[in-house]
Amino acid sequence: DVGCGGGLLAEEFARLGMAMTGVDPSHPSLMAARNHAAQSNLSIRYIASTGEQLPFGDATYDIALCCDVLEHVDRPAQVIGEMARVLRPGGVLLYDTVNRTLLSNLAVIKVFQDWSFTSCAAPNLHDWTKFIKPAELGKILAHHGLQERFTAGMKPAANPIDILRQMRKRKRGEISYGELGRRMKMALSRDLSISYLGCAVKTG
Repeated sequence: DVGCGGGLLAEEFARLGMAMTGVDPSHPSLMAARNHAAQSNLSIRYIASTGEQLPFGDATYDIALCCDVLEHVDRPAQVIGEMARVLRPGGVLLYDTVNRTLLSNLAVIKVFQDWSFTSCAAPNLHDWTKFIKPAELGKILAHHGLQERFTAGMKPAANPIDILRQMRKRKRGEISYGELGRRMKMALSRDLSISYLGCAVKTG
């Protein structure tokens, strides 16, 4: 799990019976991840490192996860190249990220981050210029021997007015980020204009 943060995604995969390794440059995040995994009786290895330089040998892993990460790094192609390097032939890369569109600028930057009435994300958390168009990401994947198998958009299914109401509750500290996500009812969509996810397979 590249850019594992506090380990929430790594824990979900560990519960499925997978032997998980989490990588993140933030020591406080890794400490929180280790503590939470111990409380949950989950055995997960956490390592301080960056996605641009993974401390693993070639063809080491069957699956690489990179969720909510690519839109934050300066060199996404290098991160993807490193994940491709450590994947075995036939290994799977799972990712999600944010598209660089006018709609994502409105939804992710303005509504979630900048506008005082609705903002519930940290200031400057996202930089719209770092968002990645699906076609751009597809070229990077192909360059590193990763064949796209599935792509889908992610959109909230909740009523837009209710979403704004829930964001206000998050801003006031009445609900957690996790609860905000649940109340937004994120679902798969054919619309890739804001966020999208996918998987790719390392060819032989």
